[in-house]
Amino acid sequence: MKKNLAVATAALCAATSLVPLGASAQMSDNWQFQGTLYGWFPTIGGSTVFPERNGGSSVTMDADAILSDLKFVFMGALEARKGRWGAFTDVVYMDLGDTNSGTRELTVGGAGLPADVSARATYDLKGWAWTIAGTYRLASDPALTMDVLGGARMLDIETTLGWELSGNVDGIPTQGRQGQGESNLTNWDAIIGVKGRYAFGAERRWFAPYYLDVGTGDSDLTWQAMGGLGYTFSWGDVLGVWRYLDYDMKSGENIKDINFNGPAIAVNFRW
Repeated sequence: MKKNLAVATAALCAATSLVPLGASAQMSDNWQFQGTLYGWFPTIGGSTVFPERNGGSSVTMDADAILSDLKFVFMGALEARKGRWGAFTDVVYMDLGDTNSGTRELTVGGAGLPADVSARATYDLKGWAWTIAGTYRLASDPALTMDVLGGARMLDIETTLGWELSGNVDGIPTQGRQGQGESNLTNWDAIIGVKGRYAFGAERRWFAPYYLDVGTGDSDLTWQAMGGLGYTFSWGDVLGVWRYLDYDMKSGENIKDINFNGPAIAVNFRW
């Protein structure tokens, strides 16, 4: 993981080194604000161990093998800037769940299911991802903006799994044939990164937004990337992007890793 963190940090340094030293700073000394409302439609991946509540066998489940139903989501961001300095916060809340009958994508007591055994599994995930950071503008001209950022991200996840095995279960201990478990964590990680946009086209109304951060702390490694295409209006922007958020947890955590990967649409309002 330390190697992955070093590679990601090197990539950030390389990105900032591409900014021309002569980039002009056309910035206002007045406070400027931007609010964002967006819809993100990710697939969820990752592996979680669920200790059985009554002392039975633990069960390991891959989220992407079952999770598809989005129950509720809230996503928003707020940014403030004065001159070169600024700050932003980004909040994502998700409530997802699904039931899968006939699945074999779980292990009981560390062993996979026999060929003639399947499971009915109900998986639920609730969680927050909250990012807060300060920014410093390295480049600001009609074609390119780039900010470096430093801050923290909190991930708060609550997962539950209920399962019931069917088929030839004679070789599986009675306590492992059905049960319910839960795994939770709250992680805080320091992050560094870059964000901005490249404008092009007539009057430079079209732009390509970008964002990249990497961090560590309670997690072994977390990183997030975003890129896409947008169009600027007098009141703000409309954009479509692809966003990826990934976590590798420290050894011993029940939630081993988790990632969110998918398209998003957003509307920015400036004042």
